[in-house]
Amino acid sequence: MAPRPAWKGYLKLSLVSCAVELTSATSHSEKVSFRIINRKTGNTVRRQYVDGVTGKPVGDDDEVKGYEVGDDEFLLIEDDEIEAVQIESSHTLSIEHFVDRAAIPQIYFDTPYYVTPSDDVSEEAFAVVREAMARQKKAGLARIVLYRRERPVMIEPFGQGLLLTTLRYDKTVRKPEEVFEGMKPRKLDQELVDLATHIIDKKQAAFDPSDFDDRYEDALLALIRAKQKGRKPPIVQPAERPANVVNLFDALKKSLAEEGGTSAGAPRHPRKAAKTKPATKSRKSA
Repeated sequence: MAPRPAWKGYLKLSLVSCAVELTSATSHSEKVSFRIINRKTGNTVRRQYVDGVTGKPVGDDDEVKGYEVGDDEFLLIEDDEIEAVQIESSHTLSIEHFVDRAAIPQIYFDTPYYVTPSDDVSEEAFAVVREAMARQKKAGLARIVLYRRERPVMIEPFGQGLLLTTLRYDKTVRKPEEVFEGMKPRKLDQELVDLATHIIDKKQAAFDPSDFDDRYEDALLALIRAKQKGRKPPIVQPAERPANVVNLFDALKKSLAEEGGTSAGAPRHPRKAAKTKPATKSRKSA
């Protein structure tokens, strides 16, 4: 079954507009999911809202959103009042600027969506905008109201359609200097760096997402199947935890050997590197 669109509206470039829809590019459904069960009865457990003061259950009709305006004082906001709040980006993806995609730091990328024309009439305008963006190799910046939040977005050509990626607000991104400030720059031994570079060369490969399997989920499924058949769960050996490397040079050399590297062309240990002897003067020059 085709996924339901997450949003429907219009893509607008200057005076050109076309009807489009967004479809989530990823699936968040888990293959293995668990329910909470009452161990004593075997029944499923149901969550229920209760009054914070009386402790009595609250019916669905009595649940309403509240905005805190003071200590234990709330302004009640109805769902239809929220739905009535409409701004341009509620229904229109108006491209404001074009930028180089590489100019947007990856840390700002959030959630991807496919963008496609939502009717036959919009297909030509959509294709023209997509082709023009592809020729210029640019990404568009716009805004969209999605799940009751306005979000900045990046729009770029992707196959025969467009890919929209929601972006994080600058105020929500923790600045790297806040985390890295305690990491002082240090002078590195270039021969050790060269060894690590050799290892990277040996481990290069083309990216293939199908190479990645969810090994943790596979282990959970093995546990579930064993219990279904009345067997003991398989014994899982704890993964070996790596320790800090004591001799970095030896560890790099062994790693290079395991990756099929050879000692030829690899740097020698800086402490064992042969020192060049100064040329002795000949008797004639003396």
